[in-house]
Amino acid sequence: MWKPFEMIHAKNIIKFYDQLQVLKGVDLEIKQGEIVSIVGASGAGKTTLLQILGTLDRPSPSNETSLLIHGEDVLKMNDKTLSQFRNLHLGFIFQFHQLLPEFTALENVCIPAFIAHKNKKETEIEAQKLLDYLGLTDRIHHKPNALSGGEQQRVAVARALINKPAVIFADEPSGNLDTTSAENLHQLFFDLRDTFGQTFVIVTHNEELANMADRKLTMVNGTISS
Repeated sequence: MWKPFEMIHAKNIIKFYDQLQVLKGVDLEIKQGEIVSIVGASGAGKTTLLQILGTLDRPSPSNETSLLIHGEDVLKMNDKTLSQFRNLHLGFIFQFHQLLPEFTALENVCIPAFIAHKNKKETEIEAQKLLDYLGLTDRIHHKPNALSGGEQQRVAVARALINKPAVIFADEPSGNLDTTSAENLHQLFFDLRDTFGQTFVIVTHNEELANMADRKLTMVNGTISS
């Protein structure tokens, strides 16, 4: 059984876009295996915070700002090192699955591992295991346009998992799904956490998903209020 430790430690995260301050000194600690939801009105800074925590964007410079993920100081990494770290340790699920239409489900899942120069055969075996786990055994050779919305999103989940990331960031992951598919996806996150001990940080407007989380954080005007 894995023993939880601090997976994300963020201090004084600030973000300006020109003169507009979107994040106003966010402090956040998330433990391994936690599922944390982030809610709030549009424009509160949720997606900006998620992108910074996921290293897709950098905070505005400040002497008091720090961001440790899996014990690594990601703000001190150059772009190449950060890209490698992101590929190996972080997974992403977005509202729109962003699968490549010319590739099959299996090929889409393999892409992050191929970027990491992992063995092709071993990667394909692991990808098939993930797709089997997600109930897509009969769909692995289908391209995205032959899959339902829920199936496409599960392929995207498998793609996020292929490198066995420590943290999975999800931005409105069920926002484009029907009610049944959304409920199945929500339960899947908890099943994955219980099976693999992964950490989830989820931005959502879905109150059901937000309330299922171990912690629900509310953002108001660039800060976390609860």
